[in-house]
Amino acid sequence: MNKYSGSNFEAFLKEEGLLEEVSARAQKRLLALQINDIMHVANLSKTRLAEKMNTDMTQLDRLLNPENTSITLESLDRLARAVGKRLRIEFA
Repeated sequence: MNKYSGSNFEAFLKEEGLLEEVSARAQKRLLALQINDIMHVANLSKTRLAEKMNTDMTQLDRLLNPENTSITLESLDRLARAVGKRLRIEFA
């Protein structure tokens, strides 16, 4: 018998000890997609964005990498300002 029958996916991830990791990766993936959309609308290349942030392509690639969840608020704030946005963080 399946011990997860009737439970939801979030409960499964929590039981397996994976919920925090999966949530962080999902949030970072959404952030990376949002940044890519902003860059596309602004016709902004990665090279130009790196210049506006006063950083190199390696650092920018880490910020845009959906798998890399180790980014600082300072880096996100610089990124937001470089694309003409404000960084807003909230608890839900």
